[in-house]
Amino acid sequence: MATTADHIANFLAHLALERNLSPRTCDAYGRDLRQLAAWLEVEKLSLDAVDRPAIRGYLGARRDAGLSARSAARALATIRSFYRFLVRTGVLARDPTTDLRSPSLWRTVPHALSTEEIEALLAAPDTGTPLGLRDRAMLETLYATGLRVSELVGLTVDRVRLDPGFVRVVGKGRKERLVPLGGAAVAWIERYQLRARPALDRLRAPELFLNHRGHPLTRQGFWKILRQHGQAAGIRSQLSPHVVRHSFATHLVENGADLRAVQMMLGHVSLTTTEIYTHVARERLRRLYDEKHPRA
Repeated sequence: MATTADHIANFLAHLALERNLSPRTCDAYGRDLRQLAAWLEVEKLSLDAVDRPAIRGYLGARRDAGLSARSAARALATIRSFYRFLVRTGVLARDPTTDLRSPSLWRTVPHALSTEEIEALLAAPDTGTPLGLRDRAMLETLYATGLRVSELVGLTVDRVRLDPGFVRVVGKGRKERLVPLGGAAVAWIERYQLRARPALDRLRAPELFLNHRGHPLTRQGFWKILRQHGQAAGIRSQLSPHVVRHSFATHLVENGADLRAVQMMLGHVSLTTTEIYTHVARERLRRLYDEKHPRA
């Protein structure tokens, strides 16, 4: 049975031999598709199981890792061409990219976990072990701050201030921002630093969160950790660091947070990016109106 790598190789040969595209263009297509294939492997998805939400999830994860809207649009164009080729050659029966809009135009309602799902996720790690204590501290930090996954795994000890409860984050473009830490996150980070990190810190690494060998965790490593605890928590919807980041912002807005403050905490350059959460504010106003107005 042909593998994803085989289908990518066939597609690239088609581009070079039948469409006569330049080697540089074929290389760009190949890079985009190999990144997609790596993500599908992590997510345990086959080519025929991919649907629109999966493609949106992939591009959202890439965007969260620093991909620009222009690069995301190019990646989507590559994926669209690839799937059209697979359908045309009879490998697949359907094209999940049909009518999918360019990422630069997306203003999608973000998927957010419920507060009950968040509580179950946070409680999933076994905090009786060093790695479980680390996982709990990471999950608490992610939900308390809404950091991008690259920002979370790159967080260094010297950038964490448990008193008064802030993290100093280096985000896109090497721009720094201060993000508050809630009391629960502060408590779990403190426990991790006292009871677990010394046993893991064999290499004197500056990063806060370390793997069992003492190396900093990678983005892929944290994805696996999150997926494992999501399964243990019974979360059936697609779960990624990006989803937890969205949940952080959504829950803030649901409870009355100002969009400008959410923008600053998320590290969005433009308020326009944060405005995808205005639907949350509208729904909250609708609920308040229905609950409080005598003639609602």
